[in-house]
Amino acid sequence: MRSRTWLFLALLLGLGILAGYWAGSRHQAPPLPEPSLVARPANADAEAMPAASSAPPERLSGDEQNNVSVYQKASPAVVNVTTRTVEMDFFYGAVPVEGAGSGFIIDQEGHVVTNYHVVENAQQIQVTLADRRSYEARVVGRDPATDLAVLQIRTRARSLPTVPLGDSSRLQVGQKVLAIGNPFGFQGTLTTGVISAVERTIRTETGALLDEAIQTDAAINRGNSGGPLLDSRGEVIGVNTLIISPSGGSIGNGFAIPVNTLKFILNDLIRYGRARRPSLGIFGLELAPELAEVLDLPAERGVLVTEVVRGGPADDAGLRGGNRVAVVGRYRFLVGGDILVALNGEPVGSVLDINRVLYKKRPGDTVAVTFYRGRDKRTATVTLAERR
Repeated sequence: MRSRTWLFLALLLGLGILAGYWAGSRHQAPPLPEPSLVARPANADAEAMPAASSAPPERLSGDEQNNVSVYQKASPAVVNVTTRTVEMDFFYGAVPVEGAGSGFIIDQEGHVVTNYHVVENAQQIQVTLADRRSYEARVVGRDPATDLAVLQIRTRARSLPTVPLGDSSRLQVGQKVLAIGNPFGFQGTLTTGVISAVERTIRTETGALLDEAIQTDAAINRGNSGGPLLDSRGEVIGVNTLIISPSGGSIGNGFAIPVNTLKFILNDLIRYGRARRPSLGIFGLELAPELAEVLDLPAERGVLVTEVVRGGPADDAGLRGGNRVAVVGRYRFLVGGDILVALNGEPVGSVLDINRVLYKKRPGDTVAVTFYRGRDKRTATVTLAERR
């Protein structure tokens, strides 16, 4: 009888262990709680402990209080942008493709700022607010050159949460920044860091070169694109746009478009649907010391004007393009034209230097162009026209 009892107990124990193995293989056990940093009496009963609550303000450091304050003020205006496009598969079948990013509301008209690459080619755009209200959106303006776009939503709400635009002209390396967005679909995520560098030149998702980008170590991941980069006052100082990472995840190399770049073209995007950019009306070749030496030019750095657009601003100002063909190695190009060396007193060594000056101008503005014609150094005033 005793032996049967022990056998029965052994069978029950074995079934219990086996059942535990099956359960554990199908459902992951919940993680152990983090160890508490609050002292607890040794004889305290677990059921008698009060439920955890948010720390009262007096228990937060000044920096923590600032994080909480900025998040509470700005996060209601940060939105989730989801898109849908239809692409053709290998067999020419229509396949819906969804994308996601972030954005932020800037006014009571329902204008939402995001990245151009977030909504590029989108056929349907949905904007979801922090309170889960969702609205269909349309693109009112886009600018591939800066990777910026403005959407608009129509609501019956009396007021919309907005976030103020700050000033990115006086940013300092080491300054605290906060990013809010929807990385990997986790809406309303806050990350913090510092400004790692300013005035970086990067290539955006659209392939354009962006000057004066803000570099930050605040964690930015897929889905953060188009979300705001904020300062400690809760003002937008940049629009998060991309990361540089071999893994595709954040490793502390995030980049944002300066808010002053956005502010400069914002009215154009809303009013005209595009950024009205000025043009000199020239085509040019960047010089290097080696090429200047081969061609016996008076300047080692600058932009050699190869062609002047007929009837354009440079043509009206009397600038000249190339008039003969030169062959250097495997390359053929026009020479004999003027050599641009400065715009408004700022040295010009590349086409990017020209764009850096022109991006801060509007059609109708004037610039002083310093150039060489032969060995003579001259200056001309050029009235800029809109780029077509």
